[in-house]
Amino acid sequence: MIELQSAAIQSKAWPFEEAKRVLRRVQRSVPPKEEVVFQTGYGPSGLPHIGTFGEVARTTMVRRAFELISDIPTKLICFSDDMDGMRKIPENVPNRRLLEEDLNLPLSRVRDPFGTHNSFAAHNNSRLIVFLDKYSFDYEFASSTEYYVLGRFDEELQKALDQYDKIMSIMLPTLGKERQATYSPFLPISPKTGHVLQVPTLERNVKKGTILYEEPDGERIEVPVTGGHVKMQWKPDWAMRWAALRVDYEMAGKDLIDSVTQATKICRTLGQSPPETLNYELFNDELGQKISKSKGNGLSMEEWLDYAPPESLQYFMYLKPKTAKRLHFDVIPQIVDQYHQHLKSFPTQDLSGKLNNPVFHIHGSNVPSSDMVVSFGMLLNLVSVVGSEESDKLWKFIQRYAKNTSPDKNKGMNQAVEFAVQYYKDRIKPTKLYRLPTEKEHESLQELRSVLSKYDGPLEDEAIQSLVYSVGRDHFDPLRLWFVALYEVLLGASQGPRFGGFVALYGIDETIGLIDRALAGRLVSSS
Repeated sequence: MIELQSAAIQSKAWPFEEAKRVLRRVQRSVPPKEEVVFQTGYGPSGLPHIGTFGEVARTTMVRRAFELISDIPTKLICFSDDMDGMRKIPENVPNRRLLEEDLNLPLSRVRDPFGTHNSFAAHNNSRLIVFLDKYSFDYEFASSTEYYVLGRFDEELQKALDQYDKIMSIMLPTLGKERQATYSPFLPISPKTGHVLQVPTLERNVKKGTILYEEPDGERIEVPVTGGHVKMQWKPDWAMRWAALRVDYEMAGKDLIDSVTQATKICRTLGQSPPETLNYELFNDELGQKISKSKGNGLSMEEWLDYAPPESLQYFMYLKPKTAKRLHFDVIPQIVDQYHQHLKSFPTQDLSGKLNNPVFHIHGSNVPSSDMVVSFGMLLNLVSVVGSEESDKLWKFIQRYAKNTSPDKNKGMNQAVEFAVQYYKDRIKPTKLYRLPTEKEHESLQELRSVLSKYDGPLEDEAIQSLVYSVGRDHFDPLRLWFVALYEVLLGASQGPRFGGFVALYGIDETIGLIDRALAGRLVSSS
């Protein structure tokens, strides 16, 4: 255990770097912390999405790393801001007219348009819990409504009332003039309509713990700031939550850097040390534009899981969280293959190597073995060339290439075959486009055909790749143009796998037949 802890402290993997920041914070705590609190936030105005997954997955990685370098108990709070007022209606829900009648109510009082729960927030919270449980995340669910109503935040709310002027001095400079005129850190819940009101605080009584505000109809009402009678504006609310729950670590998107800055100042104003934070980069679509829920660009979590297992998505989330990444369908094959490459290297690595391997941060000490005898990228090309969407036919090629494999013994491989078929049907087949070879490419393909027909060596990737290289070097400079020709003419794609590996999997005779069809123009006519 001492050796493991020492290696973890020396590791430069980003979850350990983050964990060490948390440890330094905890070591400064007076009195000493008995429990380290990690937190993620969720706004239940919509269904859980890929950003929610990323935040929980990454925070779990940091928490796991912390548990290797410290013996202090930890917990992860997944906090739902379900007391927030519903300001606009999501596009992807039924019974929109019902929701229009409930605008400005707390989400926990908005009727469920799906008709399955007692509120819209309860429906979405339930989906969040199912979602988190599906991936075996270890967490404690927390509801903003329950925490406010049951008095869990009362002490900090009273402090916020006492520090009202300081909080206003932090927030007002960040607002426009019109917003400044009406801003208050406290949003009263109207006893008349139940609405979350964005109105000025006219008076406050620190001793009584109340604020005075004016209803839209002009009546002035005094309410306590405790017991669920008010909700704080979200930046002060975030800070208040940090203070009340003694949060030690939370991450947020780069678009919330200013919000983290204000919340940090307010948390200190409330007398608590703000948590360590990590601002991660947002995802881009295939054009490099920021992913937007309103635009519908990019890739959803459900769409990713149509084509690849959740572990591959966790691996994607692990990669350089501070670097912007394209989140689109075409990244899935390479991410799946990279994930399996790391799985295969894990057993032979020393302790330091294991702790720096991404799969450790996905699986902890229970890293599974990979039974992928053929890469996902290669499978996609096999499906494309074979022209069959039946997994049984694909397995005949796989079993010839890798003896002693089967769908029953290689369950991960079999799952990958099913994913590859689905990916091909949805993402490749509709856009597949062959072209005729140029005169030089035609000559080169004929030569490759001749070389392959005379080959009597082992059906191995490297041996056949060497033949492919030898033909290309005689005709193409740079050599890359030869492989572009192979992919576009024979596979109908702009890129592809190591061609020697593809030939070994598909077969010598089958590849010769493929070249013949391409040279005769039959591939072009069939696309």
